[in-house]
Amino acid sequence: MKRESLGQFMGKVLGMVAVAAMAVSGAWAASNGKIVYSFTGSGDGGDPAASLAFDATGNGYGTTVNGGAFGFGTVFELKRLSGGKFQETVLYSFTGGSDGKNPYGGVIFDGAGNLYGTTVSGGSGGVCSGDGCGVVFELTNSGGNWTETVLYNFTGGNDGSGPGGGVVFDKSGNLYGTTPDGGQFSVGVVYELSLQGGTWKQSVIHAFTGGNDGAVGSLGSLLLDASGNFYGVSELGGAHAAGTVFRLSPLAGGKWKFTTLYGFGGQSDAAFPYGGLITDGKNNFYGTTYYGGTNGVGAVFKLDLTAKKESVLYSFAEGTDGGYPTSTLVFDTVGNLYGTTSMGGVPACDCGTVFELSPVRGQDTWTETILHRFKGNPDGANPYYGLNPDPSGNLFSTTASGGNSEAGIVFGFTP
Repeated sequence: MKRESLGQFMGKVLGMVAVAAMAVSGAWAASNGKIVYSFTGSGDGGDPAASLAFDATGNGYGTTVNGGAFGFGTVFELKRLSGGKFQETVLYSFTGGSDGKNPYGGVIFDGAGNLYGTTVSGGSGGVCSGDGCGVVFELTNSGGNWTETVLYNFTGGNDGSGPGGGVVFDKSGNLYGTTPDGGQFSVGVVYELSLQGGTWKQSVIHAFTGGNDGAVGSLGSLLLDASGNFYGVSELGGAHAAGTVFRLSPLAGGKWKFTTLYGFGGQSDAAFPYGGLITDGKNNFYGTTYYGGTNGVGAVFKLDLTAKKESVLYSFAEGTDGGYPTSTLVFDTVGNLYGTTSMGGVPACDCGTVFELSPVRGQDTWTETILHRFKGNPDGANPYYGLNPDPSGNLFSTTASGGNSEAGIVFGFTP
């Protein structure tokens, strides 16, 4: 899923009304995987190109790029029922106007149970490619009725445009994210939203130049450490024009220090990271790249900041093992990594995979195990975003297409 092809999945699908629907059950992956919900592309939404967020009771929340009452995307809830089933309800349908259009980045919670996310277009801040430049939004719940408030309208100028990734909170309640476009050098920004006097104010804490610092904010969210530093990746730019890993450290007076931690080298090194970073807590960071690796079709990498060394843990072959990953990884409790590839798997479908990487004890090598190869309809296809755990440790994610109506699915399994 190249950044420049983001719009391929933004087809307008006119819906009627938001409706609740029962989950689809049945055999799926590994021994315990299943399709949780299959979207219709109509009132319930379509193309759920985002990972899920979970509340304390195990209900899941996410976004769809299109569908809903107006065809411009939704925020939805998957309510957990008995017997491992879920019920889908649309909490909000975007109108495509000042409220935003086409949300890609999913949603996150604040401490009060409100939801926050972004849309890549719409809003009233400016005109970008004949449309609005995107928004950051909040959904608040009052007695079961969800209300959307736009916290910020991007203008397409120095503030950035087209935020395709999610937002994250710091300990003070400020929101942070990236954009792929706009900014002083027109190749994206890292931004902060802070609540000042009851109004959210946006500030750019780094404008990518396209040089060694990188270019184009990624689909993955920023990663916050205990000291208040943010870690992220840029899809392009860097010393070898194949993307970067960077750190933003807070300084006195509200300023930030930007450090490029690594510039990807291209094939056979990793190249062009689209997903976010995770850490093992030992100063090691892990992620995926869309290109690069031995075969040029993507890799899983590790960046050891203590040793100042980057290594490719696995190179995909775009065969039955998968290829072109865009996902953010997740660890299990014993140190195995889980992720998805957007392509590869079943040769006749090329619809993507769910994989596990396990470290080989005493060696600096990892072994890949395929947990599922997507097959299209009625199975899913093209899982662009990573897996997220529910409160019980089960892993869930989405596919952008496939399913009963070719409008995407939510799936889950127990690692």
